[in-house]
Amino acid sequence: MAKKYKTALVTGGAGFIGSHIVDALIRRRIKVYVIDDMSAGQKKNINPNAHFTKMSILNPAFPKYLKKIKPDVVFHLAAQINLRQSVIDPPADARVNIMGTLTLAHLAGEIGIKKIIFSSSGGAMYPSDAKIPYSEKTPPGPISPYGISKRAGEMYLHYAYQVHGIPYVALRYANVYGPRQNSKGEAGVISIFAKQMLAGKPLTITGSGKQTRDFVNVEDIVRANMLAMNRKVVGEFNIGTGKETDINTLFKKMAKITGYSLPARKTPEPPGEVARSALSGKKAKKMLGWEPKVKIDDGLKKTIRSFQKK
Repeated sequence: MAKKYKTALVTGGAGFIGSHIVDALIRRRIKVYVIDDMSAGQKKNINPNAHFTKMSILNPAFPKYLKKIKPDVVFHLAAQINLRQSVIDPPADARVNIMGTLTLAHLAGEIGIKKIIFSSSGGAMYPSDAKIPYSEKTPPGPISPYGISKRAGEMYLHYAYQVHGIPYVALRYANVYGPRQNSKGEAGVISIFAKQMLAGKPLTITGSGKQTRDFVNVEDIVRANMLAMNRKVVGEFNIGTGKETDINTLFKKMAKITGYSLPARKTPEPPGEVARSALSGKKAKKMLGWEPKVKIDDGLKKTIRSFQKK
């Protein structure tokens, strides 16, 4: 089934999740092109077998680049990834996350791209008063500019599908963690804790620490992307475990693994902080054949080991 895709473009392919997707595609003997403006990406993440170009998706040369490489499938991860930053500067967030995705959707028809896999957000997509775990039937109600821009991206891809017939899959991730994670993304808490604990430095928890997140391992995220590429499906899918883990519990688990003994300091929580979050993966299980395999304790051990190696 995967044979029809010989070439893939990964936008944001030097980033945490993007670079893992690049590795998976190369293992499948697909020719991979990577563009990344390196605002959050790192050179060391880039697979040496990928064809890398340093470029922003907002660069006026991007359409020309896209027409030149004519990828069969695009994994679109290039984005402004910081939810708090989106609140500080919504226009900057919209330029990258809305205009970048719209440019790609607009050009896809001309170039003959066969499918677009879009990294969306589940944590920022649903209204805070909806029933947990959120399902795709929960009407989107993003309250952050970041969530709004991700929803706009999904809608433009839906439009490109309706008008130009380009299939897309929008994967709405829960809080992704794992090796290569930086502290900028939505689930940055794990990498921040890991770094501080391994250095024996004090760390802070915002608010009561009772706020919950649905932590999903990057290995499971990569598998979801590969299934989305190969299955004949279109639309939005939640990619999460459906389980809530509160930050205090996360702290305890990680302290135990690292042998960290300092107490956590508490600071007031920032405005717009979501109290609870978890995503139901039932639709993904039914239509993509996906379910999470990495248990949080195992995932945390592996992630911490990867930080120790650094």
